[in-house]
Amino acid sequence: MKLTLPVLNQLAVDIEITENPYELTPDDLFQMAARINKKRSFLFVSKVLGKHIPINPTIGLITGALLANRYIETVKGIETGCREELLFSFLNDSKGYTDDPFIDERVNPVIIGFAETATALGHAFYHSFKQADFFHTTREELLGIDPVITFEEEHSHATSHRCYVDESILNNDREIILVDDEMTTGKTNVNIIRSIHARFPRKIYTVVSILDWRGEEHLQLYKKLEQELGIIIHSVSLLKGNIQISGNLGIEEQLTEGTESRCHTAAVSTININERFPHELTPINYPSISLEGAVRNIPFSAETGRFGLSAGSNKQIDQTLEEIGQFLSTQRTGKKVLCLGTGEFMYVPMKLASYMGQGVSYQSTTRSPIYIEKSEQYGAQYGITFPNPEDGGIKQFVYNIPPNEYDQLFVFFERAVSMDKLQPMLQELMKANIPEIKVVFFNGSCMVDE
Repeated sequence: MKLTLPVLNQLAVDIEITENPYELTPDDLFQMAARINKKRSFLFVSKVLGKHIPINPTIGLITGALLANRYIETVKGIETGCREELLFSFLNDSKGYTDDPFIDERVNPVIIGFAETATALGHAFYHSFKQADFFHTTREELLGIDPVITFEEEHSHATSHRCYVDESILNNDREIILVDDEMTTGKTNVNIIRSIHARFPRKIYTVVSILDWRGEEHLQLYKKLEQELGIIIHSVSLLKGNIQISGNLGIEEQLTEGTESRCHTAAVSTININERFPHELTPINYPSISLEGAVRNIPFSAETGRFGLSAGSNKQIDQTLEEIGQFLSTQRTGKKVLCLGTGEFMYVPMKLASYMGQGVSYQSTTRSPIYIEKSEQYGAQYGITFPNPEDGGIKQFVYNIPPNEYDQLFVFFERAVSMDKLQPMLQELMKANIPEIKVVFFNGSCMVDE
């Protein structure tokens, strides 16, 4: 199958699909947009990740399960019996889906999700395993602890990845599975495999992504790495093919946002989860340092997976998140609700949103600057930007929230921030004319002195 996808009528992405095991259409999975980035000028805007485009939160969970099912089929040669059920749920807006692990205990990998876009995808993939360990990379810089490995992502706006886990999670010979949303060159996977292998060598690695667009040059890069290190690298995806780019996008900056600038007001309130559920979540007390040099002493949450999780804890975490999600559902006042995760804090808010009832959509803030254009089938039709309340040196963006679309907005933060630092974000979100905004903190208090 071949098709051409235009980007702003200035650039054309020619796609040849070579593998499509579940017969999904490109429109099921992504839209195109222009990226304001000299390293890569276009973006496959995912319709299933819950990053740039709001989704039914359960679709994000199913996408991870579909990838896990595909992994078992291709790498292990095992039929799970879940394929048709998962596809039906995916194509029918999550109907009939139960988020239970279905992969046998004898398959026991170490699974790593890439920050920030694939933290939720990696976690959802891992959740399908009855026996596995998981962590996600992070852009956070922590004080008092050295990362066990670091590596770079060249085309990203935030290139440095760190992994803050106990060495025991990697000091073994188990298969490592790397989960990302999309591969164009696959160099990020090469970089992390080199970094891991230098300290914790093993025989088998698997790279998993929704989309795999690696051309022959980059496929050969993997084969050369296999030969050099004496390893096997499996590849798993839902859609695989080749892309060719023609034309040029000279976009460097966009001053006009896609959302109307007329001022609106909203009723703003906060919810502190650690106060209402003081013994349910596990604080991790490492201070972090921002790009501006500020030290924050507010705990992280172990349940995100940043510091490592084992599948044995999943049942208890699920029960806790269901309880919190049901509480949050009692705080709903609107029929059409948006839950907004922040940065790397994606999976927990997505899972909570899945417990909050009908009419709930989910997405997250992002670091990626995307050109805004109100045209059909374009991946970023509305957009706002603001300094990250947790680190003012980082710009954050939210896309595709049309004015008057939602009755209520829940914004989720892993760590509390002061109301002063929240104001720029809240003022931008108010442009969407959402009557009520609830800011949900998991650790710390919104009155914390920063």
